[in-house]
Amino acid sequence: MNTISPMAFVHPEAQLGDNNVIGPFCYIDRNTVIGDNNHLYNGVTIHYGARIGNGNEFFPGASISTKPQDLKFKGEDSLCEIGNSNSIRENVTISRGTASKGTTIVGNNCLLMENMHVAHDCVLGNNLIIGNSTKFAGEVVVDNNAIISATVLIHQFCHIGGYVMIQGGSRTSQDIPPYVIAGKEPIRYAGINLIGLRRRGFSNETIDLIHNTYRILYSKGLMAEGIEEVRRTLPETPEINYILDFVKNSKRGIIR
Repeated sequence: MNTISPMAFVHPEAQLGDNNVIGPFCYIDRNTVIGDNNHLYNGVTIHYGARIGNGNEFFPGASISTKPQDLKFKGEDSLCEIGNSNSIRENVTISRGTASKGTTIVGNNCLLMENMHVAHDCVLGNNLIIGNSTKFAGEVVVDNNAIISATVLIHQFCHIGGYVMIQGGSRTSQDIPPYVIAGKEPIRYAGINLIGLRRRGFSNETIDLIHNTYRILYSKGLMAEGIEEVRRTLPETPEINYILDFVKNSKRGIIR
């Protein structure tokens, strides 16, 4: 049974699962689907096109599946998908997709802190921590287990690798490869995310391989040369393959 405040508005066409709590002054539009065990505190807005899973918390002022801030958007049907067990804090805004990809996606077990923005067609993975007032432009991709600190600005189309730590106040218009710390001004590679990798259970041997991979890549003028040397001199592991595939497929170039 859902608990819906008499001061909330839920459109008759909205689809709600079971055991949701909808607080006062919440607004839930038509063409929305909300699963089970979600808690919407006061003043949350769920716009047209939202698809929300189970066990999420939405704090006051959160605005989900908003109209994209993209002048190319012509009102086409699009979606904003939120997974399970996320904590979406005060005044977070998440836009729905455009004709480019059709869907903005937030995975599972993410903490999106106060006043951050996820623009149209972004794809966010699982187990992310994203700090206060961080802003993602359109079509940013963030892989699993990344930590992005407060007031970080990410340019459109950038790709952020898994297990990274990005320093607060940073700005990037290039991709940030996995397992690294990125920071300073202008933003650059500042070593591998040693503490984060140990906390996630990576062995010392795997950490050494990751470190050696970046030592080789960043010692070369051309990334293609570094990729070739890594493949020639280091063993093939899932972690090394992830790094090399990321670098090889980067469209914006990686930070140096």
